[in-house]
Amino acid sequence: MIAIVDYRAGNLTSVQLACETIGVETCITQDPNVVRAADRVIFPGVGAAGAAMTSIRELQLEGAIRDIIARGTPFLGICVGTQILFQRSEEDGGVDCLGIVPGEVRLFRPSQRTDKVPQIGWNQVHPTRQHPLFAGIADGSEFYFVHSYYPAPSDSTWVLGETEYAGVRFASVLGRNNVVATQFHTEKSGKSGLTLLQNFVTWQP
Repeated sequence: MIAIVDYRAGNLTSVQLACETIGVETCITQDPNVVRAADRVIFPGVGAAGAAMTSIRELQLEGAIRDIIARGTPFLGICVGTQILFQRSEEDGGVDCLGIVPGEVRLFRPSQRTDKVPQIGWNQVHPTRQHPLFAGIADGSEFYFVHSYYPAPSDSTWVLGETEYAGVRFASVLGRNNVVATQFHTEKSGKSGLTLLQNFVTWQP
């Protein structure tokens, strides 16, 4: 069973429908025990880091997330679900996050007026190394982004893919061991996004 974490935000239905499109059943849940029992976990993303972390702690999901990551359960973070993996985010005046990925999440500060924040729309992703998540996905494939903040890991070995925006080449795909995460919205990224989801579902870390 694949658990989609309900943290009182996030486009849960979009993620669930995308999974149904590739023939995968999921369960949307706030129950930490259901998350712990899942074969795979998806943490979707919409909203702000501060509100997400508050909900995670109020729903007692922090321990469950740490447990399944430590146990080796495949975990996919999407957008805010990626950002909360870091030690800290600049959002909401500074937020302490889960600390799974070393580094922080930073606000885009573009020098060109043509670079709008948030970034909303399609942008290219360039894999930095081979990974099963990219099977059947060409270098430079476009995915759909909606974000004002970007991941800045302090350990480059976490970086699986990069994207350029507002003068920054940032980590748009992260991964280590059983954890993978995308800054873009996998569920809104058309064929490439569905391919990536399918790769996650069949991936054996």
